[in-house]
Amino acid sequence: MQMKLKITVAAAIAAVAGLASAQDMVVKIGHVAPMSGAQSHYGKDNTNGARMAIEDLNAQNIVIGGKKIKFELQAEDDAADPKQGTAVAQKLCDSKVAGVVGHLNSGTTIPASKIYHDCGIPMVTGAATNPNLTKPGYKTTYRIIANDLSLGAGLAIYAADVLKVKSVAMIDDRTAYGQGVAEVFKKVALTKGIKVVDDQFTTDKATDFMAILTAIKAKKPDAVFFGGMDPQAGPMLRQMESLGMGGYKYFGGDGICTSELAKLADGAKILENVVCAEGGASLAKMPGGEAWKKRYDAKYPGQFQVYSPYTYDATFLLADAMKRANSTDPKVYVTKLAESNFKGVTNTIAFEPSGEMKNPAITLSTYKDGKKTALN
Repeated sequence: MQMKLKITVAAAIAAVAGLASAQDMVVKIGHVAPMSGAQSHYGKDNTNGARMAIEDLNAQNIVIGGKKIKFELQAEDDAADPKQGTAVAQKLCDSKVAGVVGHLNSGTTIPASKIYHDCGIPMVTGAATNPNLTKPGYKTTYRIIANDLSLGAGLAIYAADVLKVKSVAMIDDRTAYGQGVAEVFKKVALTKGIKVVDDQFTTDKATDFMAILTAIKAKKPDAVFFGGMDPQAGPMLRQMESLGMGGYKYFGGDGICTSELAKLADGAKILENVVCAEGGASLAKMPGGEAWKKRYDAKYPGQFQVYSPYTYDATFLLADAMKRANSTDPKVYVTKLAESNFKGVTNTIAFEPSGEMKNPAITLSTYKDGKKTALN
């Protein structure tokens, strides 16, 4: 009889445990970045930030709508290609993810944002900077980093006022990001009295820039501005040095503002003449930057680039909106996302009605002894 009672009690406990487990809810967060190709180092860094956030959220045993939530990351590769980006966006819609962190490139994020809007899924990017992203006014689109209007303008003002640059040659990679940041730099540079002596363009797949650089050298500018990413900037810097252009100043946005640039420049001394801009404060000036970076480096040694603190915050931001709405339904919690006042690792995040972040910071950096070093 006693044995039978023990079995009955054990069965009851197991049934209760099973019931509790059944009450758990899996909530998928989508993440998209280039995990293959020349920009895969950015993609891995971004994914690391989002994955780290998922682990930290699950350690909190969050309850929403009376159910314990288990977050899962559905990470996808868009290879920095707009067509693949839209295909992945549709895949995430079909998978019924609760929200999306990404994409990285403006050229993939802008077309993907319409797909997320059409299927009612909020997306938060901490990397795509083209101002056109928020122009459609989608209530599902949010950015937690400064856009190209801030980055391009900040670089042009620094070039004119601090470095006293008088003339510049422009190069961009014809992507939404590269053209966007170059156009802003050019516009502000002209208002500051800087003469634009040449406009050249390349692609985001190119590695040989000798013809472009030779044409620019003949016009003898003080500086070159490149709108593009570090897989092109690194070889370009090496080729500038080989052409005797090592004394030129070299400007670019957050796409070149990575630790990887030093590796890709492969010892070129002109690296010391680089001035780049990225949205947000330097890690040292972020509210939780240095402590977060120590944890990141312990988990993912040698993989940090630029945007992972933002993908970390973007993931937490989505979860915070769900908690405040007491719902994981995108159509319900999206209104709370718009009302965010979230104290993250990177900053306190609040939004303008457009989905742009209020009062975004920018950081200018250069390279000293092969290491990216903040100027402000």
